[in-house]
Amino acid sequence: MARLKIEISVPETHVEVVVEALHAAGAGRVGEYARCSSVWSVTGSWQPLPGAQPYDGEVGVVQRGRECRVESVCEVEQARAVRQAVRDAHPYEEAVIHFLPLYEP
Repeated sequence: MARLKIEISVPETHVEVVVEALHAAGAGRVGEYARCSSVWSVTGSWQPLPGAQPYDGEVGVVQRGRECRVESVCEVEQARAVRQAVRDAHPYEEAVIHFLPLYEP
């Protein structure tokens, strides 16, 4: 089966709820281990455009703030469910969720 790496940017205040949603949807399985993920602090930047309803910041103003990057893995077949679970738990209007194909020889 093909596997994907998942990358999610999330505010520090919501890391645990997003990680829990990610794992509840089936992500994070590595061999005989479950709930595998990594989290580290990053600095994010964004500019809400007209029509946006930002979780943090003001429309038209470039913002910078502390976020966390959450990484895990899932099977391709789980990607839709994982994406929906993370979006449901994530506070951002436009959650940043990347799915990257993994090369596994």
